[in-house]
Amino acid sequence: MIRAIVTDIEGTTTDIQFVHQVLFPYARERLAEFINAQQHRSEVRAAIDGVRQEIDQSEASLSQVTDALLEFMDEDLKSTSLKALQGMIWRYGYENGDFTGHLYADVLPAFKRWRAQNIPLYIYSSGSIAAQKLLFGYSNEGDLTPFLSGYFDTHVGHKRQTGSYIEIAKQIDLPAEQLLFLSDIHQELDAAKAAGWQTLQLIRGEADAQSQHPQVSDFSQI
Repeated sequence: MIRAIVTDIEGTTTDIQFVHQVLFPYARERLAEFINAQQHRSEVRAAIDGVRQEIDQSEASLSQVTDALLEFMDEDLKSTSLKALQGMIWRYGYENGDFTGHLYADVLPAFKRWRAQNIPLYIYSSGSIAAQKLLFGYSNEGDLTPFLSGYFDTHVGHKRQTGSYIEIAKQIDLPAEQLLFLSDIHQELDAAKAAGWQTLQLIRGEADAQSQHPQVSDFSQI
């Protein structure tokens, strides 16, 4: 019996093109200016110090930090500090109406169905919790945050590590076998399965022949 659902975002609830063609370029274009202008804010300073730690240069200049962050973006590195800074920049974009968070049309009806069934719904994404809240709070379907019971990011661990799902189950306080994880990436589902979770793969395009997980093409089939 499934008593809670945890879903990925990119490629699962949200078109991957929105992330790569809208969000990432928006943050990249504004990164240097944002760091220079906001460096004295505590959360920005903490992220900058986090980058210095990641590159093992405690005295790195803001220019060096910015260059490192741009390299992280080029390498698609799952840096917690980078994700935090991106989230801060995206907040301005959402609040300014520069874009809205993309959700597939089948997502909201599923959220409504699960709420009617009293099944708690959580988000687990490599994007920061702040960025997750913005995407669902300023989505093209309106504010969906009331449907969500909690959020997880890389502070619990990376998504291809079994320990991350053990930690999430502990925080949700339910047995792993009563949790369902939804993702488009079979390696993430492999890690969740190894932790004892139920798994389901969302395939928005061609089937994943290498996957050992049940596959559906949209949320209405769950």
